[in-house]
Amino acid sequence: MEGRRERPPASRAKKPAAKRTTTEHNGTVAARSHAGSKGPQRGARSRGAEPDGDPTKKPTTRARPRQASMRITDLWSSATGAAGVAEQPAFPELQPPAIQPPASPELQPPAIQPPAFPELQPPAHPEALEVARCPSHRRGARSVGQLRAPRASRKKLEETPEGKLKNVLEKLKLKREKISKAAEVVNRIVKRLLSRMKNRESEFKDVQQLNTGSYYERVKISAPNEFDVMFKLEVPRIELQEYHDTGAFYLVKFKRIPRGNPLSHFLEEEILSASKMLSKFREIIKEEVKEIKDSDICVEEEKPGSPAVTLLIRNPEEISVDIILALESKSSWPISTKEGLPIKNWLGTKMRTNLRREPFYLVPKDAKVGNSFQGKTWRLSFSHIEKYILNNHGIEKTCCEVGGAKCCRKDCLKLMKYLLEQLKKEYQELEAFCSYHVKTAILHMWTEHPQDREWDPKELSRCFDNFLTFFVECLRTEKLMHYFIPKFNLFSQELIDQKSKEFLIEKIEYERNNGFPIFDKF
Repeated sequence: MEGRRERPPASRAKKPAAKRTTTEHNGTVAARSHAGSKGPQRGARSRGAEPDGDPTKKPTTRARPRQASMRITDLWSSATGAAGVAEQPAFPELQPPAIQPPASPELQPPAIQPPAFPELQPPAHPEALEVARCPSHRRGARSVGQLRAPRASRKKLEETPEGKLKNVLEKLKLKREKISKAAEVVNRIVKRLLSRMKNRESEFKDVQQLNTGSYYERVKISAPNEFDVMFKLEVPRIELQEYHDTGAFYLVKFKRIPRGNPLSHFLEEEILSASKMLSKFREIIKEEVKEIKDSDICVEEEKPGSPAVTLLIRNPEEISVDIILALESKSSWPISTKEGLPIKNWLGTKMRTNLRREPFYLVPKDAKVGNSFQGKTWRLSFSHIEKYILNNHGIEKTCCEVGGAKCCRKDCLKLMKYLLEQLKKEYQELEAFCSYHVKTAILHMWTEHPQDREWDPKELSRCFDNFLTFFVECLRTEKLMHYFIPKFNLFSQELIDQKSKEFLIEKIEYERNNGFPIFDKF
């Protein structure tokens, strides 16, 4: 102690300016940590103070690992934003150039641009990088090397039910490059057909384009190889006559047939024949396709009961395009839809009212009568409303938007679609089922569980299992009501036999009880 009293303070006073600056830089945090402590202050004897002995000897400066690591973290945060490392959109928000948006601006979700990251700058302190290379054991310290989990941990995560499902979703994502190529080809051909149809003297010269289906709903999986495009034709002053109390199929009449009505020669005893009109529509498309010489394209054979004319594009990759003729009516929705669209407790009464003010469509879908089809009938279609709901599905308006909380609603839909798709590839007994059954079921599921927190992406496995339970119950009870037409049962005996439903139940239960082995067959 006495030796300390006799030591002259000259050595501290003569400290070089450069070293004093370094000492003050490191001493700032240390001074804060002792600002509230009791007892004598250390004064000038900070960690960077010159030790006793040879004054020419360089001082040993120890950088605090926590302090240096925080500098690295601050730099990383400044480069990626306050929320941490930003993620690229899970689904590419590509809007093909020739696709026309719906008439209502709110039906078109905003495009999402990938975030741009500024270049990461080196740390200002010369010793911070060395500290970051050796992860500190201090509580709360993080280094750049700790941003990603070790490979062993990631592999272990993928082996869990949650990890396996997320891995499947990752593989089902559409590749942006493939989307661009497919969209370019489809847009060019559809635009050409639409232009030729408008410029020729025919019953369909007033058609307009309306994009529907899973691609435009952003729930397309695996590959952008299937597109649905409606060619809509407005028909004012029509009268609908419900067919056999189905609520979904109708006979169409004109309240008044003006002179020169181009559709008048499709009438059969005042009934607008769906089969005659679709046949003429197909004939015109086939004629126009023959004129396309720069693409390998053909019109597929007509499928009984199908409302679509299917184009098959073979180059550069095989793409199927369903062109669907649709009658557009801007009058009130049919009485059979009065109790449908049950979104009051989910998206709100105001939203339901606004959606019901949108037009409805009629597609030339023949009602099945025994083993044959009724050629005059038209079926209601609300695919444009379904597209809007799927793209605006949260009870919170910012759900799944940039900066908003995420949910796993669409993930569950994609997984179930893929499960059914894979099962249908292996078993012909499942031919009667389609993705529309899955979409209808999950709309009912979302209605029963409207809160966004019930679809937490961190609990994907539980949410998907709950959906499977709901879907199996629909099969078991043979009851899956149309979302817009409550009295129309999609799982009725007339549409799908009980044996097929029991077979699907068996296959779904096998998959869920064995960790979905069919998901490994890519």
